[in-house]
Amino acid sequence: MKTRERSGLVGVGLLSAFAASLCCITPLLALITGTFGMASFFSWVEPARPYLIGVTVIVLAFAWYQQLSKKSQKEEDCQCESSSFMKSKKALLFITLFSGLLLAFPYYSSALYDAPAKLTNVQQQSNLKSVNFSVRGMSCASCTAHIDGTLSKVSGVAKSLTSYEKAETRVTYDPKKISVDSLKSQINRTGYQVTNIKP
Repeated sequence: MKTRERSGLVGVGLLSAFAASLCCITPLLALITGTFGMASFFSWVEPARPYLIGVTVIVLAFAWYQQLSKKSQKEEDCQCESSSFMKSKKALLFITLFSGLLLAFPYYSSALYDAPAKLTNVQQQSNLKSVNFSVRGMSCASCTAHIDGTLSKVSGVAKSLTSYEKAETRVTYDPKKISVDSLKSQINRTGYQVTNIKP
């Protein structure tokens, strides 16, 4: 009975770790699969992130407590000689480390996006203009890397700077190569929504 409870706890811990990082994993999956519309779909999970992290830590700590606590003589007599891998300390260690990677994903996810391209796709610097887009749906720093990485590949974009704290993207662009409406559609294509445009 105790091992069944521990397996359930480990499953809950892994599931809550995945849910806590879902808002940051989704944009990367969208980039890989090309389904950009789903990038901000799970941004509603972000406010629950601290609670999900707490659930993960508590559940995994309790699973470790059960794994490492001394067993009674009755429990030891009932144990079969061949226990499964999923009930072992190695499996619990693997799941704990994997959960840690999931929980830390927002802090290292920006390294998984392409670095902004060298700005060779624009005319002279004097022709450039800047525009600010208010963007809805961003929930953490990895969202900014997704938007900036996408815009850096667009012909006519010299620079983009996205801030999720301010919920905006500032784009420096060549108006001879790309229009403000095209920039807006490129940002919307990432799955986040432009709500306002300020020159």
